Order: sequence, then C-alpha cells, then structure tokens
Amino acid sequence: MVERQRDRGRARRGHGGRRAALALAVMAGIAASACGCGASGGAAADGADGGAAAVRGAAGTLVAAGSARAVTSMEMAAGGTRVTIRGEGGYDFRRRIGSLTVTLPKDPTGSPEHRPITELLSPALLYMKNRGAGVPAGKWVRIDSATLADGNLVTGGATDPLTAAELLGSAGKVSFAGTEDLAGTSVRHYRGVADLGAAARGAAPYARGALAAAVRGKGFGSAAVPFDAYVDGEGRLRKVRQRFTYLNQGRPVTVASTTVLYGFGARVLVRLPPAADIYAGRVRD
Repeated sequence: MVERQRDRGRARRGHGGRRAALALAVMAGIAASACGCGASGGAAADGADGGAAAVRGAAGTLVAAGSARAVTSMEMAAGGTRVTIRGEGGYDFRRRIGSLTVTLPKDPTGSPEHRPITELLSPALLYMKNRGAGVPAGKWVRIDSATLADGNLVTGGATDPLTAAELLGSAGKVSFAGTEDLAGTSVRHYRGVADLGAAARGAAPYARGALAAAVRGKGFGSAAVPFDAYVDGEGRLRKVRQRFTYLNQGRPVTVASTTVLYGFGARVLVRLPPAADIYAGRVRD
C-alpha cells in the first residue's frame, strides 16, 4: 500500500512537471533570444451586417478607444497534456504599450511552481521580470519581437492585444455567429480565418516587424489562424480567440490565445525600465 501511494505521488508530480515543462517550452524562445451562450447563424458578414469591416478594422478602433483593461489566457495541448497560462493587466493602445502579470500553471497540489512574470508588452518589444533562472532580482529581460520565430505571438505566454488586432486585418471567410452577452455587454460574434502573410503585408508599421518575423521564422505549421471575434455596439473588439499551430522543436502544438478587453478608457500607467535595469546575460529555464 505504501509503495502504491508513493508511485501515485510520483505520477502526480511527474504530470505536473510535464505541464510546467510544456508551458516553459512555449516561452523558451525568449530565453534563447535573450542570450547575448448566444444565438447562432451562418449569415455572411460582408454585406449589410458590416461584420467583416468591423473585424478587419479592430486595431484602428482600439487605438481610437485609447486604453482598456485586459485578461489573457493561452491554452496549449500536446501529447495529451493541456496547460493554461493566464495574464491580467491593461493596455494603452495609443502609446502601443501594456502591462500584464502572467501566471504559469500550478502543480498538482495547487502550489505555484514559478513566480508570476511581469511583462511589459508592445508589438515590437517585450520586457519580462522574474523570467528564467540566472536573472538578478529586480532586473528585466528585453526581447525584440522581430528576433523570435513566431514574432512573439505565442512564446511570451500572451499575445500582444494590439498585434492580435492587427492580425485580424487579414480576416477572411468572416461569418456572423450570433449575438451574445459578454459580462453584461451585448456583443456580435464573428468567426473567420486570418492569414499571417497577408497580415504582415497590411499591418501598420509598429506591428509589421513582429508579424513578418512569424512568417519568416517559420514558427508556425500553418499561416492560417482561425479566430472568434466579439465586437460591441461601438465597434470595439471585446474578445478575440485565435488558434495557432505552433512548432515546438519541430512538433506541432495547438495553441489557443484569448484576449478579453473591458474598462475602455481606464488609466493605464506603464513605465519602461531604465537601461541600467536591463539584464543582457544568459537566461536559464
């Protein structure tokens, strides 16, 4: 009996280790770069409904809105193991910068295996605190999104909200899926497929480098990105769920990145760390 209990304990710990390892594998490209209920329907949205235009214009609408609070989740599935990385914070769309506290999965006993990671997001740069062993306390790791094989659409554990909206600029096959209630707000739900290559060519200059890197770096097994987008009565993107086929050491991993936006106009204070607080050494997982 004692031996069987020990074996079960080892199995639970092993499963938790695999979950954490998968989560860290998705973020491993950063370390490498740092070295040195609604109604449904099938009506097309391109006509009088105007849904396709609303989806494709999501980035411009967010910039006009100014800022918002954000909740993110990134779900990964590989080899029968599923993990979720969660984030919460805010984004200033006019300054094109935001801040998230990103939490990696807990172990089977409910205890966190890693400290929350503070991320400062922008379409071009990513700053991370508490990311990887060997980084001195209080120091930040800075990553150029254009140096990552996926343009940091996945490896940071959260998709930059403005880049996610720019990706929708290439939306095709847009259809209206119904009107739904999202946390008390009536939204129109659209489905479609975005294309990484077309998005890179048509994106605003601030996002073009990251999206082009996702195409050039071949970090994805497919350029097609199916999505669900939820737009409110003022045309603002309230939620977007994008599904990527991410290549982890050559093996495809299904990654679903979801961003929920609310509290538009909220004050979002983000200060970039001074140069003296940027760590330029090797990051170990």
